[in-house]
Amino acid sequence: MDPVDLLVFGPHPDDLEIGAGGTVAKHAAMGLRVGLVDLTQGEMGSNGTVEERLAEAEEARTVLGAAWRTNLRWPDRAIGSTPDHALAATELIRRVRPKAIALPYWSDRHPDHVAASNVLTDAIFDAGLRRFRAEGEPWKPEMMSYYFINESTEPSFVVDVTDQYETKRRALACHKSQFNPSTAGGVQTRLTSPRFKTLIESRDAQFGVLAGVDFAEGFVLREPVLRPHLLREWRVQKDPPSTTKSQS
Repeated sequence: MDPVDLLVFGPHPDDLEIGAGGTVAKHAAMGLRVGLVDLTQGEMGSNGTVEERLAEAEEARTVLGAAWRTNLRWPDRAIGSTPDHALAATELIRRVRPKAIALPYWSDRHPDHVAASNVLTDAIFDAGLRRFRAEGEPWKPEMMSYYFINESTEPSFVVDVTDQYETKRRALACHKSQFNPSTAGGVQTRLTSPRFKTLIESRDAQFGVLAGVDFAEGFVLREPVLRPHLLREWRVQKDPPSTTKSQS
């Protein structure tokens, strides 16, 4: 895995597409290198085999334009059950040295999403400690933000993904085993219901409306954002206004 500008973690294949698929596609379209990391293979899911889910994840990576995607193969429904999980994430972060990291929001109906947020928050912190025993040189990303999967709250900021929204839809559609299982053994779940797609798109549309665009994805920060001033844009004036009083 080569270094990336943006690193995005997801607890299961399809989670990062749900919350940050448009943002991934946008950064890739900007020419930035994006790496994707699934923590588990989703083997406890009601539909789809491990092989199917890995293939779907790779297909979605291609759609989104990410540079690479890897799976840490942590046990589904046992994220954080061993200290080795956080250590593995720490060493991966040190290896790929991302400028920004996106990870799941810490409040969610799915226990794996909560556990992933906690483990990854620790791993990111440890990656920057000079004396923490892990392979690789210490590394601190410039930005760490949390994206929404199921639940949401007021975001710290939103990213306009209007131009990338069809790409997000196509990436989500790659995960057929979860959203549209066709096998005889497929069962109805929360994800197979059309209402789940409505949940995703209505949330992105709501964030978009609040920001004056069609679709936006929301992110939460734990720390305040430092800005140089209160203006959206500012340019140095070549000829500043004269302060000389006119003669009457």
